[in-house]
Amino acid sequence: MPEMTFTVRWPDGRVEDCYSPSLVMHDHLTVGGTYAVEDFLDRSLTALATASERVRVKFGFACTSAMATSDQLRASAAAYEFGQRVTVLAMHPPLPVAPNPQESR
Repeated sequence: MPEMTFTVRWPDGRVEDCYSPSLVMHDHLTVGGTYAVEDFLDRSLTALATASERVRVKFGFACTSAMATSDQLRASAAAYEFGQRVTVLAMHPPLPVAPNPQESR
C-alpha cells in the first residue's frame, strides 16, 4: 500500500507535514487548494479514516499512524477560527499522470 505525505500551510503561515498510509488524500485534497479550516479538517479526517480502513482490510488492524495524523490535525485546527484558510502546499508522491493519447500520434 503506497504511503504519502502532504504539507499544509495554516492561516498563521505555519507549515506542517502530515502522513497518510494511502494515496487516498488525493481524492479529497488538491495541491494548491485552499480550504476553510473546517472543510480541510473534514476532508482530511474522512480521507485518513478511509486510509486506516484500507490498512485494516489488508493487514487486519487499523493504522495507528493515520489516527495519529488525525489527532495532529484536530489539535492544529483548534488554534484557528472557522473560515480561516488552509493551503495544501504539496502531496508526495503525486498521482501518476495518465498518458495523453493525443501525444502518441
